[in-house]
Amino acid sequence: LPEPVKRRVRALKKLQFRSLEIESEFYRELHDLEMRYADRFAEQLNRRQQIVLGSVEPTDEEADWPETTESEVELANLLREKTALTNGAGGQAGDAPQSEQQLQQPAGPGVPGFWLTALKNVDLLSQMIRDQDEPILRHLTDIKVITFSGEQSGFVLEFHFSPNEYFSNSMLTKHYYLRMVPDPEHPWDYEGPEIVRCSGCEILWKAGKNATVKVVRKVQKHRGSGQKRTVTKTVEADSFFNFFNPPT
Repeated sequence: LPEPVKRRVRALKKLQFRSLEIESEFYRELHDLEMRYADRFAEQLNRRQQIVLGSVEPTDEEADWPETTESEVELANLLREKTALTNGAGGQAGDAPQSEQQLQQPAGPGVPGFWLTALKNVDLLSQMIRDQDEPILRHLTDIKVITFSGEQSGFVLEFHFSPNEYFSNSMLTKHYYLRMVPDPEHPWDYEGPEIVRCSGCEILWKAGKNATVKVVRKVQKHRGSGQKRTVTKTVEADSFFNFFNPPT
């Protein structure tokens, strides 16, 4: 290119870099704004936790939300049909109204399996959950996102658990650390905050309850004597809880 054109291109690059600096400043202020709103979100999320765990019942105003989704209607109709069939098989004629009464029977406290259901409804997360994980995740009582800033910005995912037979931790965490500014080596790739590293936590598994490993048994035959023996080996297993590895 002619030197005057090269000079103009250099100027355009500098203008673009200044635009990226402004964009990174925007994201830093957006991160700070999220932190300022954290208390307002916390009030709603704490109330959600109380209802999920059953420590409180929702008020009439809180429960005033239309059940209009097709799946909810289908579920209600299915429950009515199943109850009617049960009454027809073993009950007396005229028992049909009892099905409505059964539907109105008080359930247990809170919303059992709320977080397991929520996780399984996220495609990416549902692929991580294995059969051995589900009974453990039924003890999951809350998931919180805690943001932080300063020399290093980022956020922490907190998974809170009720006492259980699988591990002694009451909370599992994963920290994410963000780079808010363009990478000096690749400034033109900047598209906003980037996760530069993360760290999990150590899960204090109880004996025989580690969902992230499995025991493989293999029969070996001695070449000379022909005798057989069974050997066992512990190997890594697919599990949702591998999400918290590595611990450092």
